[in-house]
Amino acid sequence: MPLTFRKSFRIFPGVRLNINRKSWSITTGGGHHGPRYTHSSTGRRTTSMDLPGPFGWRKTTRKAK
Repeated sequence: MPLTFRKSFRIFPGVRLNINRKSWSITTGGGHHGPRYTHSSTGRRTTSMDLPGPFGWRKTTRKAK
């Protein structure tokens, strides 16, 4: 089983810095069922939202090469 590294730090209320072995990202929002916006150092941008019940929504875009 490979070893993984992932760490998340709360910088300010509603702002998180996420670090893993290959990249880092900043996540904002997500309070009280609002959308979360994540911007990664690899160019990926994700918008996600928790919906009532066991549902969720996610849209991911990547930077063009």
